[in-house]
Amino acid sequence: MSFSLPAFRRKWSCRGYMSVGAAMVTVALGLPLVLADRAEARKYASPLDIFGIAAPRPRATVHPAKVSGKIPLPRPRPGEAPKASDEAPPETDGKSSAEKPSAEKPSAEKPSPDKPSADKPGANKPAEAAPPPEKQASACRLALTEEIAIAPSIPDIRGPGACGGEDLVRLEAIVLPDKRKVAVKPAAILRCTMASAIADWVRKDVVPLAASLGSTISDLDNFDSFECRGRNRVVGAMLSEHGKANALDVRAIKLVNGQSIALTDRSMSRDVRERVLHSVCSRFSTVLGPGSDWYHEDHIHLDLAQRRNDYRICQWNVWDPLPQVAPLLPAERPEEAPPREVAAKPEAKEGADDEAAQKPSSPADKPAADGNKAQPHKPVTKKRR
Repeated sequence: MSFSLPAFRRKWSCRGYMSVGAAMVTVALGLPLVLADRAEARKYASPLDIFGIAAPRPRATVHPAKVSGKIPLPRPRPGEAPKASDEAPPETDGKSSAEKPSAEKPSAEKPSPDKPSADKPGANKPAEAAPPPEKQASACRLALTEEIAIAPSIPDIRGPGACGGEDLVRLEAIVLPDKRKVAVKPAAILRCTMASAIADWVRKDVVPLAASLGSTISDLDNFDSFECRGRNRVVGAMLSEHGKANALDVRAIKLVNGQSIALTDRSMSRDVRERVLHSVCSRFSTVLGPGSDWYHEDHIHLDLAQRRNDYRICQWNVWDPLPQVAPLLPAERPEEAPPREVAAKPEAKEGADDEAAQKPSSPADKPAADGNKAQPHKPVTKKRR
């Protein structure tokens, strides 16, 4: 077997053991030097120690303030004195006289106990909730003044389904240009836009109509306004415009002279009813009256429903007045009139009487015929009242 130094080093390498030994010797020799430098470095902060890894610096020795003489002890607490608070007294030990706040000049950062802080509410005064922001009036509400109508605003209505609405008013009366008031009986709950449309219709169309009849308008007969219901009061039907406070049913217009213009009365002049028809169909998007359905035979429905392409509905047939017919019963016959004769009998009955007269009578009838004399036939007369 051959022996060589390279082969021995490759098989039995001691380089690792030699490296560990050298490191141990280096540490043993450098440790005293490091400890001496560390003790010296405690006196000065390292400028590169931004993470606080180095050893903390020792604090300077605090010497208590020199007080001449003996410190007097406090007097004993009297028995009638109130109990002391549980708060800990401020620490005075270890602090210099410079760190104590001056008794003559209070600190500016500490708030006065008599005056509560501006940031925090007082202990006895609860914090006041911020008032809700006031709702701004709409353009319609600003335009519908007391010179046009008596229509105070009411709170928004939130009913079941989609019932109710916003910007609602209670239309109580309409003020005419001459300052007279037309009462709406009963007062109608409507949206501001619908109330404004009703006021314009009465002021600009109904007043001239009443003037042509020789009078002025006094009342507007409100048949129905806001009501949370379906169309025609059918259960499950689509929500009516009445449920949105966007409709008004008008039954009649009353005048000062006592006359009433019933819009569906066929005895009323056709010309008057047609003038009302043209005025309402030009102002409202929906007009329903007689002829539309049997629900609107006794009143006129008006609303401002919004439809696609501004589609309008005007269904009101102005029927002609009823014809003047003769009375069904005849006039009573005067008492001094002669009695009326009864009409003659029919020919068939007269022939039957002749056959009965020509037929020989039975034996049982002969005694009666002999005992009674034959009397001539006379027509019977009867009075009729």
